[in-house]
Amino acid sequence: MNKISRLLFFVVFGVLFLLNAHQSLALDKAIVYKIDIKNEIDNRTRIYLSKGLSEAQLLGADAILIHMNTYGGLVDAADSMRTAILYSPIPVSVFIDNNAASAGALISIAAKNIYMRKGANIGAATVVNQTGEAMPDKYQSYMRSMIRSTAEAHGKDTIVQGGDTIYKWKRDPKIAEAMVDERTKIPHVVDSGKILTFTADEAVQWGYCEGIAESVDEVITKYMGYDTYEIRSYEPSWVDNLKGLLMNPLAQSLLIIIIIGGIYFEMQTPGIGFPSAASVIAAVFYFAPLYIEGLAANWEILIFIVGILLMLVEVFVIPGFGVAGISGIVLIIGGLTMALLNNTNFNFDNVSSMEAGRASLTVLMGLGFGFALMIWLSNRIGHKGIFRKVALVTDLEEAVSGPVLTSLVGKEGTAATVLRPSGKVLIEGELYDGVSIQNYIEKGTPVKVVRFENAQVYVQAIRL
Repeated sequence: MNKISRLLFFVVFGVLFLLNAHQSLALDKAIVYKIDIKNEIDNRTRIYLSKGLSEAQLLGADAILIHMNTYGGLVDAADSMRTAILYSPIPVSVFIDNNAASAGALISIAAKNIYMRKGANIGAATVVNQTGEAMPDKYQSYMRSMIRSTAEAHGKDTIVQGGDTIYKWKRDPKIAEAMVDERTKIPHVVDSGKILTFTADEAVQWGYCEGIAESVDEVITKYMGYDTYEIRSYEPSWVDNLKGLLMNPLAQSLLIIIIIGGIYFEMQTPGIGFPSAASVIAAVFYFAPLYIEGLAANWEILIFIVGILLMLVEVFVIPGFGVAGISGIVLIIGGLTMALLNNTNFNFDNVSSMEAGRASLTVLMGLGFGFALMIWLSNRIGHKGIFRKVALVTDLEEAVSGPVLTSLVGKEGTAATVLRPSGKVLIEGELYDGVSIQNYIEKGTPVKVVRFENAQVYVQAIRL
């Protein structure tokens, strides 16, 4: 019995010793939190970085490493990302696995340390439009200032040479500016008329790279100094991907098209149906991710809703087009635009001209394409293809001859549906496509045919 007791004691003691040793080794391991940026810089990658930095802090990570390979993207998203990196309480390093162009260069310069793979490149940060053409100088000026201030944020090194004290930029702001402005000339670095892009060796030579490595493991062990470490990586959820997709400027423009188109076609048809549902769903998808990310405030969404209500009042309560309609359009555009801006209430000091321009362009593109789509669909519904099945025939020439329509002029009938301004009228027991010359006529109102054009009868209400 004593032998068994002693054996059990040594077994338990051994197990406890091994557990304690394993725990001690785990505690000695450094936690390196890795965030991948290997796509276009947009609101999706901005969300990835923001959530990754937050998770790293919750884990108590010792360091953060961004694994980068990008050709660039949206400047306003890159601005938000570089600010988050500059003010991160955990030191952030970046490993450029191939490319850090344009917005990627700006983000990389914000990191405390830059490491590059042999053959990688960093630079070419000129602001361009969707076709690749350089934007006007006011946009370049903002980018020049932003990339200079990012380089300056790393401060200067103090160098003592022969009794003289020299202060040298850790990252020369002039070099950063040369990545944006082709007019910047730096002896032995770049000639005037060329945008600066560094290779890995050149970046090391001029202070824009702390070391060349071929893998994440080499960066961590050789340069970051962690012999034993554990990598934790940010894994985006489907919600993050959906938010990023919906916050893409093209997706936002498409949602605006659906919102405007839904409102228009709902006004052209009696009752509440599919156009209203499509418009409401598109508005939810437009504002929800912006609200979650803190861009869209309650009052900005309220402005949009008030604008919609004013438009409905203009159509249903006070037919015509006046103050309510114009005010509604202004509020709708204002709500859609301001929801994209990173303002605080009515303080727009932190909103750059570039951000305001992109927001305005997104909304105006959506509105422009929306109105174009409405005109196109208005001409096709009831005529061709699948659109023939979603509306009653509007071309009455297929159903009734021109002389018959001509003979209807001067006759009286009733509005079979609400005319706002188009709908159906009942004349002598027959239904015809009708258009009100007064914009709005309630269902059941006596009407009189005043003329016909384009195979439609034009009517006015008979005042009793």
